Amino acid sequence: MSIQSYIADNKLEWMIVYNAPTDSYKYAYRGCLIVTEGKVITADKSLPPKDIVKQVLLATNTDMIDFMALELQSLDLFEAFVAKYKEYLSPEGKYLLFVSDIIGKGKFEYEGITFYTYALDESSVWNDLLDFADLSKGDLKKMSDKEKIDAVCNEMKRTTLRIADKTYDEIKAMQRGGKASFGAV
Repeated sequence: MSIQSYIADNKLEWMIVYNAPTDSYKYAYRGCLIVTEGKVITADKSLPPKDIVKQVLLATNTDMIDFMALELQSLDLFEAFVAKYKEYLSPEGKYLLFVSDIIGKGKFEYEGITFYTYALDESSVWNDLLDFADLSKGDLKKMSDKEKIDAVCNEMKRTTLRIADKTYDEIKAMQRGGKASFGAV
C-alpha cells in the first residue's frame, strides 16, 4: 500500500490544501494529517481528531514518504506521529519537524529514521522552507499550487541542512514545559 492509499483509506486528511500528483511527484499533500482520530459516535459520524500535525508538506515518487515537513504543536506528539506513519518513513527520506514547544534545533535519529528538528516560533513551516530553499515569495507568486510544491520540494531535497547532531533525549531536553501554552502567563 502506498502512503497516498494509507492516508485516503484511513481518512487521515484534515483541512486539505492540496492532495494530488504534481509535475515532479507521483503524490503531494498539503494540509493537516490526523495522528489520533476523534471519538466515533455513529458509523458515519465522529468527533474532530484528537491530535493532528499541521502545515504538512509531503511529496513522494515512491510508496514511502520521500520528503515531509510539518508542524508539531508539542514534542509530546512526536512518538504517536511516528507510530502512525512509521511504515512509510524511510532512512532515505528527508523529514523536517517544526516544533512549537522546543527551544533550539538538532538532527536526531529515532528508530532508524533521521529527523531535522527546529523550533517554530512566529513563522510558518512554508516560510521557513522558503528560507532554507533560498526561494522568495516573489519567485512563487505566479505559480500554480502544484508548481509551488514542486519548486519548494525539489529545492529542499537538494538543500544540505547544516544542523548539529543530537540524541532524541537532547531534543526532548529542549522542550519548554510540556504542551505549548498560549495567552497571558
